[in-house]
Amino acid sequence: MVAEAPVVTHGSPSGGGPRGRGLSRPGARLRWWSERVIEAGLLLAALSSIGITIAILYVLVSESVAFFRVVSIVDFLTDTMWMPLFDDARFGILPLLAGTLLSSGVGLAVAVPIGLTSALYLSEFAAPRTREIIKPFLEMLAGVPTVVYGYFALLFVTPLLQRWLFPDLPGFNILSPGLVIGIMIIPYVSSVSEDAMRAVPMELREAAFAMGATRVEVAVRVVLPAALSGVAAAFALGMSRAVGETMVVAIAAGQQPNLTLDPREPAATITAYIVQVALGDLPHGSIGYLSIFAAGLTLMLMTLVFNVAAWLLRRRFREAY
Repeated sequence: MVAEAPVVTHGSPSGGGPRGRGLSRPGARLRWWSERVIEAGLLLAALSSIGITIAILYVLVSESVAFFRVVSIVDFLTDTMWMPLFDDARFGILPLLAGTLLSSGVGLAVAVPIGLTSALYLSEFAAPRTREIIKPFLEMLAGVPTVVYGYFALLFVTPLLQRWLFPDLPGFNILSPGLVIGIMIIPYVSSVSEDAMRAVPMELREAAFAMGATRVEVAVRVVLPAALSGVAAAFALGMSRAVGETMVVAIAAGQQPNLTLDPREPAATITAYIVQVALGDLPHGSIGYLSIFAAGLTLMLMTLVFNVAAWLLRRRFREAY
């Protein structure tokens, strides 16, 4: 006869609690419950961001619905005049939209080449000691208060442009705050891009070096294409940061709604208008007061479009590489 092997069981048959996992000692049970509490706390923290976003959307949409009961959405999207505080009010968002995109475009024209170049240098060429010195100074730009950037644009950059490039440049314009916004978002573009480049496997670099490629060729033709998904995310982050910038354009752009594509002219952005109205004495529920929620909803939809575009780019580049 063959003796049957004994069947060893651990804990309760259900296995649903700490005893079911063989954690019979008090210390093990305490550790199991502490892990469950930590997991629940992390889940709550993750869900809180979703809840806050839903709450913001609810406020914007509910107030915007009241606004669009009075103002036609067609006029809102097609009218070329934005005069919500006049007796003969006009509510065309196009001047504010043009000012926002113009300032953001100037900012990205500065931040993208400088940020990407600095990321390539820090990732592929800088010595560890040099990187430790340069990167903190670069990231310090993100810690400067935006109101300081605003007065820097108004009192330093604008006079500098008037003296050397554009003698007829008005005191308030889109070009100066756009340039300063570009300086301000360089750390976002550079830091995220560098992290993406440093995540590229070293084997790709070594294979390129083995085939005779130079360091510049490896950086430009191997590392940069392999990190394009992260670089696209950096561009989207920089664009979202530029679109949402408030104080720089509120101080240096003029707060004058002007439908123009010339950055040398004064203009207003969506965020600058929200600040202008929020600091006024408009009664709650008036059409001028409700207009800031319609403008804010437009701004949030713009940011959503940029983020979705960045997500599609990341997905495409991940599939390609």
